[in-house]
Amino acid sequence: MKRMLMLLLLLSVLPLVGQEDECSHEGPYTAEFNIEACDFYNRYPTYSNPNPYFILEPGWQLVLEGEEDGEIVHLEITVLDEVEWVDGVWTRVIEEREWVDEELVEVSRNFFAACADTNDIYYFGEDVDNYEDGEIINHNSAWRSGVNNAKAGLYMPGTILLGARYYQEVAPGVALDRAEIMEVGEIEVGEWVFENAVFTQESTDLDDPCSVGEKVFAPGIGLVQDESLELVSAEFIFHLPDAVPFKR
Repeated sequence: MKRMLMLLLLLSVLPLVGQEDECSHEGPYTAEFNIEACDFYNRYPTYSNPNPYFILEPGWQLVLEGEEDGEIVHLEITVLDEVEWVDGVWTRVIEEREWVDEELVEVSRNFFAACADTNDIYYFGEDVDNYEDGEIINHNSAWRSGVNNAKAGLYMPGTILLGARYYQEVAPGVALDRAEIMEVGEIEVGEWVFENAVFTQESTDLDDPCSVGEKVFAPGIGLVQDESLELVSAEFIFHLPDAVPFKR
């Protein structure tokens, strides 16, 4: 795999604050974001797609597959034609459905919004249904910004800074995922070759902070690799006739 590093503009967030990383001494992860200054595209239910690494246009669907611990995992990520009011912001709903060996194990509704000034994508929480034998058994990992001291995290910056570290989820005791941008370059996934892909490493304060996973995002597509899962299809499964991309 050939990777070609490139440095873009500075990340539009407040100076780094937050939890120090005990696995290295290169700096903390940003946990505070100037969200109040954002004019969110999703303040009204428009169909904006301002960040090429994270598609918010309704109908866009990614399918990833792979093997984990000897089991076949199938993941479908779909941008719904729905918005949800979370912590004072209209957020776009993205549904994730995950099967393990053809058995449904999780359905989540994730809430995202894009800052119009920076094109940063913020994550405002998720509703989660965990399944076993076809029945919902719990809602573990669910959280919403503004509830129980949870706050929105930065999921995908509008501009990329190599080495940038930021919390994607800020829900104490429930969800504290964080990411670091490692490099930007080329990746081969199946029959595709993606240029200018963003490679990230993710960890969490809730488990061993030294245990990391890798995700890769391609421009114009979104998530193309999540650990052992790789993209197998990316397409619009429906189109809205009145959708107006890039319009506030």
